[in-house]
Order: sequence, then structure tokens, then C-alpha cells
Amino acid sequence: MKVLIACEESQAVCTAFRRHGHEAYSADLQECSGGHPEWHIQGDVLEILDDGWDMMIAHPECKYLCLSGARWFEDERYPNREQDWVDGVAFFKALQNAPIDRIAIENSEPLGRTVQQVGRYSQIVQPYHFGQPTTKGCFLWLKNLPKLIHTHTFDDYEDIKAEVHHMAPSPERSKLRSKFPAVIAEAMARQWGNGEIPGFKDGLFGEK
Repeated sequence: MKVLIACEESQAVCTAFRRHGHEAYSADLQECSGGHPEWHIQGDVLEILDDGWDMMIAHPECKYLCLSGARWFEDERYPNREQDWVDGVAFFKALQNAPIDRIAIENSEPLGRTVQQVGRYSQIVQPYHFGQPTTKGCFLWLKNLPKLIHTHTFDDYEDIKAEVHHMAPSPERSKLRSKFPAVIAEAMARQWGNGEIPGFKDGLFGEK
């Protein structure tokens, strides 16, 4: 498959799909940090949505759309916060309406009014659902893709840590907190890319 990983500079999802034999490309305004610039498209992802992709997994910026950022709307230090939200919603919708058959959009827990604009998410997944004993809630909006099947349960762990939430303040904190969990990237590539979910290979969710 030809897979677009939109708004990704880390290349976590891109490299996972590459490991499973797919023609995957990350795309972001920033240079990639995943070590494979040959698989990276630097620029406005909206300009390449018509380039014949079979699947897109997108990670639009969440800080203006998510619940954790709600307190900043009343902060006079951020006078453009409302417009940032409007622009963020418009970008999210542009990704949702992309001419691509199978789409997954990932974001943090959304504001209620964000949900009113973009629709309710399909699924919430955590790293501990796939073998990494940490928390980082990833909310998924799915089009023509099945929900990811968990490979682990609470019973598989002695302890689950909230490393992302307890990360110490630093200039890189925001960027580090936004890194997508590799175990979820692998689950996406394995289940959506290789058709490991019942019904996928039978055409229920399109051909592999």
C-alpha cells in the first residue's frame, strides 16, 4: 500500500509501515527526526492529499483542539487562541475529507466543542494496550478502518506509569510529549497494514 503519515516528523508510524513492506511516507512542515529523509515529504500536507494514497494516518497539532489546552483560552497572553482553534478545526476537517479511502486521525482528548465540529472519535488507545506499561491517551477518528485490537490487558503489568504527564519542564517538553508511541505505531502497521483483524482480508475494510 501507499501510505501517507501526515503531520509526522518522528517517523514512528512511517518506519513501522516500512518494516511491513509498505510504501510509506511521513509529511510535515518540519524536517524529520526519524533518520530517513528519503521517506519524508517536507511541506504542507494539504498539497499532496490527491497523490493517490491508499491510506492516511494523520497527527494534526492538538494543543488548540484538546481539553488540556482549554485554560489558555482565557489567558490574555494568548489573544489569538480562538482563531487558532478555528484554524485547527478547519485543518482537521480538511484531513477528514481527504480523497483517501482509509483514514485514521489521531489526537489528544478533544474539547467538547471540537467534537461538535469534527465528530466523535471512534476509539481511545493507550501504550499499555500494546505492551508498553505507560499512559498516553490517543484518540482515533477512523474512516473505513476497524478499531485496533488490544494485545495486552492490565493483568499483564505490575505497574503502569504516567511518564508523559509527569515529564519535567524543559524547552523540548511539548515536542517530547507529542511523540507517538512506537507500540501503537507497530499495532497500526501490523493490523491495518497486514490485515490481521478478522474481516479485513475478506474485503470488509477494503483490500490489503
